Amino acid sequence: MKNLLYGALALIASAAFASTTPDKFVTVRPDGNFYCADTLYTYVGTNLWYGAILGSEGTGGDRSRLCRELDTLQSLGINNLRVMVGAEGRDSLPCHIMPVLQTAPGVYNDTLLIGLDYLLYQLEQRDMKAVLYLNNAWEWSGGYGAYLEWAGYGPAPVPAIDGYRPYCEYVAQFVLSDSAKALAARHVRAIVSRTNSITGRPYTLSPAIMAWQIANEPRAFAPDSLHKEAFARWIASQAALIKSIDPNHLVSTGSEGRFGCEYDIDLWRRIHLDPNIDYGIIHLWPYNWRWADSTTLLTGLDTVRQYSLDYILPHAEMMRAAVKPLVLEEFGYPRDGMGLAPGSPTEARNSFYRFVLGLVGEGKPLAGCNFWGWGGLVTPASDTWRPGQPYTGDPAQEPQGLYSVFAADTATTAIIRQAARRCVSPSRARTL
Repeated sequence: MKNLLYGALALIASAAFASTTPDKFVTVRPDGNFYCADTLYTYVGTNLWYGAILGSEGTGGDRSRLCRELDTLQSLGINNLRVMVGAEGRDSLPCHIMPVLQTAPGVYNDTLLIGLDYLLYQLEQRDMKAVLYLNNAWEWSGGYGAYLEWAGYGPAPVPAIDGYRPYCEYVAQFVLSDSAKALAARHVRAIVSRTNSITGRPYTLSPAIMAWQIANEPRAFAPDSLHKEAFARWIASQAALIKSIDPNHLVSTGSEGRFGCEYDIDLWRRIHLDPNIDYGIIHLWPYNWRWADSTTLLTGLDTVRQYSLDYILPHAEMMRAAVKPLVLEEFGYPRDGMGLAPGSPTEARNSFYRFVLGLVGEGKPLAGCNFWGWGGLVTPASDTWRPGQPYTGDPAQEPQGLYSVFAADTATTAIIRQAARRCVSPSRARTL
């Protein structure tokens, strides 16, 4: 029965796609802006890293919730999601998401792959876009550490147990390891060349994909020239590999910006000048970066806003000179008093969101943004995520609700809705 259902869905989707042309894809034109067809494309989006897990029919899956979340996001005007295509490694690690997609090199959990297919199918039905990231520098989904373990470098330190310094020293080996990078490239080939089991179409022809992304917050993890050079070469090689398989979709880095390039903004500029990288990426984390603490979230907002501008504008100027758009694809701010519960006070966060979202749009520094992250319609079962509990916007190593925007956060979602409507105003549509 399930196969018959998928077959019927595939026929319907294929028929719908028969009239689809490449103008369903997002492109970057010579004026340095995003376009979808002949319409200028600027957007307010979110991070829904767990979207493919929700789309599965296995552990962690909840297709009913996924569809409700997508409908809620669409009602807010959000049409762009950043989604993880992972994870890797052992299921039982502390602060590691479960289930994992790649249990061993090239060995995949097919249920989760079909979950990704289902997510893309649902996005296509809603004319929504996704940025799909293919690796992770951090421990919560495996990424660098898993590939190094598989390549024979020994067990990766677990930051929750061993601390972040030993972990960072360990994963600094990744950009120097041909064997670990080869395993990551194998994953890229497997995913980018995949055919959707529900629609029957290759991913390369999916209008739901805006861009492939090399990794979540890729870093060299060491400031010396050897590591930085190897990092830049790896970014270039991964971008070229993706483009060789899929010339229809954009490619991006996933970088935090200067902060994620060993504080070397010239390194950030270099990786984004690569001809196979279509647009610039930065992240913004004022609390994590100690621009504010738990006592100054509201009173220190003037300082936070100034530091944020000082961070964004140099990156924007570099992309303007390169004639490429800039996207702030991660930003977040804690709740008042470091609260976690949906609907709890967010006065400081709301002010920060107004500021950031005001920088998005035509003629502004940012062509798009994705806030971190959508917690949606659920209430966290506890402050610390445990297997079997519903996912929120906060991955397993973080307090659940710390940065999540829930549907119950009505003041915040009103700000998001207003900004999203401004971005899709038909008065900005034009043809070159």
